[in-house]
Amino acid sequence: MAVLLRNDSGRKLRTRTLAGSCRRLLRLCGQERSELSVVFTNDPAIRALNRQYRRRDKATNVLSFPQQEGEPGNGLMLGDIVISVDTAAREAREQGQSFHTRLQKLLIHGLVHLLGMDHERSAAEAGLMRRREEKLYQQLMKEGRLMPHLAINVDHIATLRQARGINEPDPVLAAGICELAGARGIVAHLREDRRHMQDRDIRLLRQTVKTKLNMEMGAAPEIIAIALDIHPDMVTLVPEKRQELTTEGGLDVAGQHKKISRVIKDMHQENIPVSLFIDPDQNQVQAALEAGADFVEIHTGRYCDAENAAERDREFDLAAEAALFAYNQGLRVNAGHGLNYQTTARIAALDSIEELSIGHAVMARAIIVGLKEAVREMAAIIRQAAI
Repeated sequence: MAVLLRNDSGRKLRTRTLAGSCRRLLRLCGQERSELSVVFTNDPAIRALNRQYRRRDKATNVLSFPQQEGEPGNGLMLGDIVISVDTAAREAREQGQSFHTRLQKLLIHGLVHLLGMDHERSAAEAGLMRRREEKLYQQLMKEGRLMPHLAINVDHIATLRQARGINEPDPVLAAGICELAGARGIVAHLREDRRHMQDRDIRLLRQTVKTKLNMEMGAAPEIIAIALDIHPDMVTLVPEKRQELTTEGGLDVAGQHKKISRVIKDMHQENIPVSLFIDPDQNQVQAALEAGADFVEIHTGRYCDAENAAERDREFDLAAEAALFAYNQGLRVNAGHGLNYQTTARIAALDSIEELSIGHAVMARAIIVGLKEAVREMAAIIRQAAI
């Protein structure tokens, strides 16, 4: 199977994800050994093609140029699909779809044309083609759905230890229990003031975590040097204030673009992915993209702290819109802060969310039912929400 994908549109697209969609579609259509060419372009270019090949002097959304007549056999060059990103964006707005969803549906429409169907031949064939496209889209969504997973923040274990100035409880031991109970990642925040996690904790976690170690950190030179030295599976840049009890809000990426971009570049030189903890604001998402981030973590604190249902709905909508916008711009999306056993399911149900970072609620529950059971209960909530 070969998918040749080219972006001539001048707009940033999630090309790797779209190429993956093409490969899954070929497999769903029984064309896993075939070749496909896809070009994303703009309205003027597709208008020129439409005028040249179809004698229609206007922009359209998608054109298909089959290499074979009728339904081709498996293992051939199917042809070319050309999509106008300009028209796709307009149609997405008009139809209330996400931009990425619209591109996927146009890919399906173009592919079905290459497989020998044509809605312009008859009303009956148009109906058959529409039903085939709808079935393919449902199969694609079922196969490509992100399944969010749980990452446990073990900072509170270290906070309890530091309160007595002794050696227990041990956040490293707690991390192992969390992984055995179903956590798919461990989060630990090494602060400048070392109020909870210590350097030794981070180094031991790096040696013992079997899933994924996400090191939360401020952009301080000393902490950056430690991250570059121990090489966590990813880092999440967060704002830090000495007087705060916990992280109170997202990074102002737009206002610190130069500094944050430099840290991301340093991490990328060591092949360390970077997430930015941001408020659910599309301007901050765009700034994160321009800074070179791999992930954003959407701050869910205002959603979780809402005092009534109407306010919670408003904050949820903001978080959902920011997450979808980030996903459609090619960023991977996590979420966290304040999530508990009542508020997590709604966030976990969002298609764009990949990981939920939860600490305090699980540790509070663990006092009552034990750490293993608390993690299992939260992981079950997330799994159920994603179904």
